[in-house]
Amino acid sequence: MNTSKIAITIEKNLLTQVDRLVVERRFPNRSRVFQEAVREKLVRMGGGRLAREAAKLNPQFEQKLADEGLAFEVEEWPEY
Repeated sequence: MNTSKIAITIEKNLLTQVDRLVVERRFPNRSRVFQEAVREKLVRMGGGRLAREAAKLNPQFEQKLADEGLAFEVEEWPEY
């Protein structure tokens, strides 16, 4: 993996939490905590595959399909 060294400024309470994760051996070091946190945030901001695929859908068409499906199935639903 090609990496670069950077310097950041972080709130003291966040750094304490990061250090706790390292002490608990949930991560091998601070760098890994930050790498994974940044990666996860970027994926969320990018929307991920599901969001990209969902964005391709036509809401009106999908609603029409759902309404048609419900119209045929209503008679088959059990009464409570």
